[in-house]
Amino acid sequence: MSRYAAFVLLLSFGLVFRLSHGIEVNVTDGGKLCLYANLTLSFSVSYEVTGNKSKTVVFEVPESASSKDSKCDDTSPILMLSFGEGHSWSMNFTTKDKSYQADVITFAYNLNDSTVFPDSLANGTVTVTTKPDITNVGLDTCYSCKSEDVIQASAEVNMTLSDVLIQAFVVDGSRSQNLTTCAADTPTPAPTLTPTPTPTPHVTNTTTVEPTTNASTTVVPPTTPAPTLPTPATGNYSIKSDVNGTACLLANFGLRIGFKQNEKYQEVNFEPPSEASGTCGVNRSELVLVSNDITVKLTFTNDTKKFRLQAVNVNISTSSGVFVQSNNTLSLWEATVGSSYMCNKEQNFTITPLLSFYTFSLHVQPFDVKNGLYSTAHECSLDDSSILIPIIVGAALAGLILIVVIAYVIGRRRTHVGYQTL
Repeated sequence: MSRYAAFVLLLSFGLVFRLSHGIEVNVTDGGKLCLYANLTLSFSVSYEVTGNKSKTVVFEVPESASSKDSKCDDTSPILMLSFGEGHSWSMNFTTKDKSYQADVITFAYNLNDSTVFPDSLANGTVTVTTKPDITNVGLDTCYSCKSEDVIQASAEVNMTLSDVLIQAFVVDGSRSQNLTTCAADTPTPAPTLTPTPTPTPHVTNTTTVEPTTNASTTVVPPTTPAPTLPTPATGNYSIKSDVNGTACLLANFGLRIGFKQNEKYQEVNFEPPSEASGTCGVNRSELVLVSNDITVKLTFTNDTKKFRLQAVNVNISTSSGVFVQSNNTLSLWEATVGSSYMCNKEQNFTITPLLSFYTFSLHVQPFDVKNGLYSTAHECSLDDSSILIPIIVGAALAGLILIVVIAYVIGRRRTHVGYQTL
């Protein structure tokens, strides 16, 4: 019965699946293969329905998924699959020395698609990001992993990858036959049994030393407050529409992230990565930053008149587990399309009840970048010195009035004293 229900769900999704073979992607540039992928990918998504309940659906990426938005690049290619009514999945890669790695996975699903998410109370597109464990892949090799890899992207979303074969940097248009195999596919050698040593007999004629009466007192070191973090380093980021093109998105800022995990609040400075990835669009642009165990995705949108930061997705791997938070309904860093937004002073933004951003020396322009340079900046109120002028003038007038009043009161007292009856 469950198999029949799953089959009905796939048919109602309007797509034809071949579950055992997954999807094969061949991305070409100038008629030559530049990125290859063959994988099976499924999702488990929980969402809210009526009656204060949640529902979970499971579906796969179909063979008919489009890969037209995939991009080949010498340093940061992107594998992107679009399917159904507004659903997409992408994997960003970067090079490091003579190897490459997958930096971030982004999954966007449309809750308005009632075929996949029936009776959903929420509307709109939800975007989650996560960092996959695909590292140190030789440049002229394919990454291979037949084992299932279940990735928890958020509290509501799990992704399952299997039968994966990817070459993000294809040399001379020909897929390599050399493989970099994942650890899960590598057989674990049998443990070596070490003989248990025979315990040494206990000596009975030991001498007991009488304890002295002037034993030293253990001094408990004083507790010191957590050190204040230094100002985070400023990262300089740019995204190009193609390898030889000029920048279409510019961003400079230092970032400190405050987050609460397992009832413990902590702050970390985000170390600027050497490379950034993302996309540029007419009405939507994205900047993806991956540094150590932190992934930050910023989504900018515009309504043809003004642009703003609309969505933030953060994924942090800590010793306590994976911290994932996102907000897709923001309206920050707003400025006129064709200009940039700037704020040199420190700003504090509450992204979610569990996540805060502290920005320093912020300057962004996600749309209409000309010749790779920032346009005229719209400054934040903290930087705008013009609003200080009326404040200073008002304060000066208030001070002058106060001086006049004090002088008048003193003068009255002296006059009153002069006319006292002898």
